[in-house]
Amino acid sequence: MMSIFWVIAVVLWQTTGRIFYLYNFVYIGTALGIGIGIYAALPRRQKLWGRRLAQFLVGTYMLVFLGLFQRENMQLEGFFFYLLAGFFAGSVIHYLVAKIVGPLVFNRGWCGWACWTAMVLDLLPYKRNKRGRLSGKWGYLRYIHFALSLGLVAVLWWGLNYRVQDQSLTELYWLLGGNILYYAVGIALAYALRDNRAFCKYVCPIPTLQKITSRFALLKIAGHAEKCNDCGACNKMCPMDIRVSEYVLDKQRVLSTECILCFECVNVCAKGALDTSFKFDFGNRELLNKDKSA
Repeated sequence: MMSIFWVIAVVLWQTTGRIFYLYNFVYIGTALGIGIGIYAALPRRQKLWGRRLAQFLVGTYMLVFLGLFQRENMQLEGFFFYLLAGFFAGSVIHYLVAKIVGPLVFNRGWCGWACWTAMVLDLLPYKRNKRGRLSGKWGYLRYIHFALSLGLVAVLWWGLNYRVQDQSLTELYWLLGGNILYYAVGIALAYALRDNRAFCKYVCPIPTLQKITSRFALLKIAGHAEKCNDCGACNKMCPMDIRVSEYVLDKQRVLSTECILCFECVNVCAKGALDTSFKFDFGNRELLNKDKSA
């Protein structure tokens, strides 16, 4: 993973002449490499700290350095504005690498290893969602959010003739306001539903982009059916409510586009029936634990 980002860094630096791309992607790749290395080195019960470290190293860099210091609007609306303005800004590159093209390779690893919203939500006390995923209208909220964001950009751009200004205070205020709102809603939902990742499942608009390309992701959780005793531990520990064991027993990789590669299922498996693999298949099967009382 580190080498992938280093290659991106060198290619963008050489093709554009901007040194920013070199240190930006070298830093991100190195941070991920350190986190993955620590994850691999630690004993099973402590591996979580490798992922948490990567979350904070990448998440705070994106939010604090690129967002606050460089005044890049890293919100979804900022991505749309920069595209319309023709700015090949850090926000545009970030969305292309982490959330649109990147999931073809590393799935929704951004959500598990680098997201600055999730790095805070993962610290809350409700790491295991005992009730299952809410169904019905809850499942449409993220798509409504995405449509509203796109609609707001359209109104401001074509209706009110708003034009983005690179590294302006307006973009900084948009970033601050958007992130304060995200954190407030995410924390409120976590406590209301007793589920740290409720925001990710129901409200966050980013999966509407990721779920398209992550279906074809080369990197996915894989299982060994002959080792699985169907104890259900992986299903209980999955923060995204995926029925992991059913994929394993059906001799499939975890094809759900809700998988964030957090490796909670891998770490909890006492039989060593889960790991990762790198190959091509098509994620067209969603097996999720549903809240039967809803």
